[in-house]
Amino acid sequence: MKKTKLLFGIHSHQPVDNFDEVVYEAISKSYKPFFETLKLFPEFKCSVHFSGWLLEFIKKNDNELFSLMQKLSNQIEFFSGGFYEPILASIPSNDRIAQIKKLNKFIEENFAQSPAGLWLTERVWDDSIISDLVKCGIKYVIVDDYHLIANGTTTNLQGYYLTENNSQKIAIFPISKALRYSIPFYDIDHIENQLVSFASSEDGTNGAIIFDDGEKFGIWPQTYELCYTNGWLKKFFELCTSSSIIKTQTYNEFFETNHALGLVYLPTVSYEEMGEWSNLDIQNHTRGGIWKNFFIKYPQSNWIHKRILELSKKQLKDEYYLDCLYKAQCNDVLWHGVFGGIYLPNLRDNAYRYIIECESLLKNKKLQISDIDFDGHDEYKICSDELISVIKPNYGASIVELDIIDKKFNLLNTLTRKDEEYHQRIESSSITDESSEIQTIHHNKLKLEEDMQIYTDRYQKYSNLDHISDHSLNIENFKSNMFIEYGNFVEAIYESEDLKNGSFSYDGKILDANARISKSYILNKNNLKCEVVLNSEIKDELVYANEWNLHFAIYDILTINDFPFVEEMILNSKTLKIFDPYLNKTIKFEFEQEVKIFICKNNTVSQSESGLDYTTQNLSLMFITNFTKDMKIGFIFSVE
Repeated sequence: MKKTKLLFGIHSHQPVDNFDEVVYEAISKSYKPFFETLKLFPEFKCSVHFSGWLLEFIKKNDNELFSLMQKLSNQIEFFSGGFYEPILASIPSNDRIAQIKKLNKFIEENFAQSPAGLWLTERVWDDSIISDLVKCGIKYVIVDDYHLIANGTTTNLQGYYLTENNSQKIAIFPISKALRYSIPFYDIDHIENQLVSFASSEDGTNGAIIFDDGEKFGIWPQTYELCYTNGWLKKFFELCTSSSIIKTQTYNEFFETNHALGLVYLPTVSYEEMGEWSNLDIQNHTRGGIWKNFFIKYPQSNWIHKRILELSKKQLKDEYYLDCLYKAQCNDVLWHGVFGGIYLPNLRDNAYRYIIECESLLKNKKLQISDIDFDGHDEYKICSDELISVIKPNYGASIVELDIIDKKFNLLNTLTRKDEEYHQRIESSSITDESSEIQTIHHNKLKLEEDMQIYTDRYQKYSNLDHISDHSLNIENFKSNMFIEYGNFVEAIYESEDLKNGSFSYDGKILDANARISKSYILNKNNLKCEVVLNSEIKDELVYANEWNLHFAIYDILTINDFPFVEEMILNSKTLKIFDPYLNKTIKFEFEQEVKIFICKNNTVSQSESGLDYTTQNLSLMFITNFTKDMKIGFIFSVE
């Protein structure tokens, strides 16, 4: 009788420092019931990967689950990976090796196994990682069948292949997309037919390969009821342990008892859906984009990534510094697909917390000039004991990062609103969905609620941006980013004039007339003194507007000039005070003369595993005064 070897694996992960309630829900609805069900079937062999941070959390906070995982280790193969779940191809070699060895050590100490397999984060493959994997004792990694299909290998995908780089060899197991999309969403009869279709010889040399998110067994929409209330998972284990055709094996057992199917060389690629999400031109493509395209697609992602690379170059021989660096490398914040990713402010906050902690350990108070974000232009980082400010001369000499050191908080952790491909597929909430079928999150219906507005920004939402408009400027067209712009200063490339005082200038245009703008920054202990000087021959009745975009963790608790914050505010004042109880800080702007002030929320509409998220990314502030042909605007920004 022909047989199928089922290689079943789950990968479970939570972003570093995710909300406790989210992790506890994942434990109670997914991780714990999965292993409690598995315990009933000691014959069911499988493979498991948990990110290191999540294993530490479970060990510390749920001893019952952790002990159960230990007891089941005789039927489980534990996979390694980067401890804090980085995209391995996106971090330097030293960090890559250290993260893998850290998880190897945890598995060896807690589960008495030396990992031979590695879970490749988001299955982002690049040949450059092979040598480091081999150095860490890794013999095989998990990719998707799409990796091989993209390279022209479309048949015979029921086993493992070998690949190499610089004479270092490693094995590749391709996940079946068909199984990934059907488990656990199809009924057991369908699953049985699928698995039986893999059957080959009596020895079962054909592998049915599935290694997918553990969260789809309880956390994904409607899957808790499917898997546990309705018993899908128990029925699946019963099928696999009672069938005369299906035999479960760990990946290691299959690897040790079967020969490779051949030699392959894979393109730099991830799974098929990731290629769609990372593609830069959705209208004209033959194959999806590469994962690193997210650094082009979302400048805020690129900024976080390149700040991490900058800190990696400056590695202290300090265990705490390195652990903060590795935590900052967690992948979730750097991309966006069906999960929130870069759109989730708390994930960006977590990354910046560790970036700023690393900066504080470096204790560098000198002016630092370098091309941080790899765009060919230098940024200027100025630091005091309390603040870190990064100025970007080639983008209007604006401020792109402003950190409160003692709170490990970046006030400029903003996100620019952009068009997303899935915005074209959004339906009105008034359209009813009569289907009761449970589907994978890749097929979610996206419905726009009445209070959701989709806006697109014309420029990056940095701070200390200079606009020239007219008296049609109001809070509504500011919020929608549709106000008239007569100047060309926002995205201009400024020249450095005085390094000591952080002075920059640009010869630009207002309407068709020449105009020169100079900007200067002086950072003191807890404040930043800013000055803008504009000279032109324009006599039109225009307005000058200075824009800031500030991020807060919780917006509903803010007070503005001692009044509770509301969705939109218009003030006339020389001073703006924003008190944030979460930070226990007052953010203050003090102008030399009275200005009109617009304050509104910047919200984004983004898809997630639950549908659509409507998220406040930052407060947009605009300080407005009448334009004159020779004008000077001075103000002090402070954190108290």
